[in-house]
Amino acid sequence: MLSDLSKIKYHENILGTLGNTPLVKLNKITRGYKGHYFVKVESFNPGGSVKDRIGLEIIEDAEREGRLRPGGTIVEATSGNTGLGIAIAAAIKGYKCVFTLPDKMSQEKILLLRAFGAEVIVTPTAVPHESPESYTEVAKRIVRETPNSILANQYFNPKNPEAHYKTTGPEIWEQTGGQIDYFVCGVGTGGTITGAGKYLKEKNPNIKVVGIDPRGSALREYFYTKKFNPVLKTYKVEGIGQDWLPGTLNFDVIDDMVEATDKESFVFARRLTREEGIFVGGSAGSAVAGALKYADRMQENDVMVILLPDTGERYLSKLYNDDWMRENGFLMPDRITVRFVIQSKPRTVQTLVAVDQNTTVRDALDLFKRHDISQLPVIEKNRTVGTVIDNELMSAVLENSTILDKPVKELMEPAFPVIGMDSPIEHAIDFLKKKDSAVLIEDNHKLVGILTRYDVIEYLAR
Repeated sequence: MLSDLSKIKYHENILGTLGNTPLVKLNKITRGYKGHYFVKVESFNPGGSVKDRIGLEIIEDAEREGRLRPGGTIVEATSGNTGLGIAIAAAIKGYKCVFTLPDKMSQEKILLLRAFGAEVIVTPTAVPHESPESYTEVAKRIVRETPNSILANQYFNPKNPEAHYKTTGPEIWEQTGGQIDYFVCGVGTGGTITGAGKYLKEKNPNIKVVGIDPRGSALREYFYTKKFNPVLKTYKVEGIGQDWLPGTLNFDVIDDMVEATDKESFVFARRLTREEGIFVGGSAGSAVAGALKYADRMQENDVMVILLPDTGERYLSKLYNDDWMRENGFLMPDRITVRFVIQSKPRTVQTLVAVDQNTTVRDALDLFKRHDISQLPVIEKNRTVGTVIDNELMSAVLENSTILDKPVKELMEPAFPVIGMDSPIEHAIDFLKKKDSAVLIEDNHKLVGILTRYDVIEYLAR
């Protein structure tokens, strides 16, 4: 049967679904705060993030200017989301893509970009912006070496904020019926807050535009002092913050900036998912955490719109992974137990390394070196009978090398105390602040781990 296509509601391609993302009211997280809080949920874009809006705009501008020709290659330094927005448009238009990402980005983002056929080059995070190894400088080098290629250049391309001036800002104005008092947005390239903020302020100059910056970034300090302090401080939240000044960021549009820590960002992202049913990434958590710090300015009938940049599906191995959260000190139970501190240790050092009484001194020294540890419990039939300390053992060997092949029972120290896995951490500290340098951990009547003074101090420092 011949179809009448005029009766079918469809888009010519996936790019037709860009924008017009929903505005959703927050209910539980904002309970007790004055005012009304709405979130602009950008994960409804086809690539799952706000960055989809700029990919098509940048590509079509390069086509109009003749910089991008058929069969060409698009290169970009990205935290992942802009790359995906470009990759979607490039797949439809037939371009190749090469993306550079800092190594702190989630594995999910790398796999997503490769799923669209892009080449992904991972670069070090902890290098200065101008370093030849930085993801921005590597991208520039690739363009120089690749014929018929362009740099999308989201950090300096005026089409970045222009896309948000043309779409994001008008959508928010229309969805709120012009009833918006505060617009809150994370700051990365600055394109979203600059473009959308400019549009909203043109509609109503009294609207306050608030930027959210992660702790460790240099942007908030520059906003207030106009002095740039590019001290490199790493942070784990992705997609926002900088140690340099993007050309697409216009501070004149911003009224205030609020800092959010990694922990606040990840905790609020998880709360948005579990309390509001909105599955988001860490920078969305930053935006909400920062917005609520600003909420004391709100009046009873004020309206705040918070932009949530992307979906949580990009961060399943990180902020939605309890092990990762514990290892980084972000997941805190109401009652801190030995189990929690043990699980916060890197997985490579969670397993108990022990010897029996007949293990030779030589083999014990090898275990110290292989596992980078300083004490070994001596265990017989799941019962601790003594301890071997690296410094003591090495001193004894230097005194008399013939003991290398003697059993450790001839040189072992008294056994460490044993406490239960679910004991409060204070119980372990009571032993560690006296003469014991470590305690052994028992679970279901089996020795399963060791907790040293260093482990506890490292945990307290985090």
